[in-house]
Amino acid sequence: MLRRQLVAGVAMTFVMIVLTGILYPLAVTGASQALWPKQANGSLVDRNGAAAGSALLGQNFTQPRYFRPRPSAAGANGYDGLASGGSNLGPSNPKLLDSVKDRIAAYRQANLLGDDEFVPVDAVTASASGLDPDISVANARFQARRVAQARGLPADRVLQLVHDHTQSRPWGFLGEDAVNVLELNLAVDRLPAPAR
Repeated sequence: MLRRQLVAGVAMTFVMIVLTGILYPLAVTGASQALWPKQANGSLVDRNGAAAGSALLGQNFTQPRYFRPRPSAAGANGYDGLASGGSNLGPSNPKLLDSVKDRIAAYRQANLLGDDEFVPVDAVTASASGLDPDISVANARFQARRVAQARGLPADRVLQLVHDHTQSRPWGFLGEDAVNVLELNLAVDRLPAPAR
């Protein structure tokens, strides 16, 4: 009797390993590759035939000629996909309040804003993952002047790109309209250089 139960247990374990460890993952992988190949492969964005990044993960752009993403608390220097996460500082934490004040001042200076001008919240606070690929439309519009000036382009042309790359809120009611930073920066790179 014990031997029969042992054989049945080993056989069931083998069957479950084959079903859940081999057949099911193969079926899910095959279906996702057939139905949604771009998403299944990381939503990679191409630039001249090479991957420039993923549309799902934020990356740091520091040059004035590029739109900048939300601040990141992921990893020691931010934007580390292996250390995804927020700062976990509460809204009354003095360290968070001081860093937000510093970010507001830096954002106003970088984007040629006055001391009393509005600064979008997403420009000075990190997302929960620290790898948010999108910024608010307001944030992109405020940065457009700096990007246009750094590239010698008309501001209205850069603002038109912001408009063209604005993604509507999901399902028409969730969240807010947003702009993917990587895709917008690649679009700005594709603009012809201004005549000298």
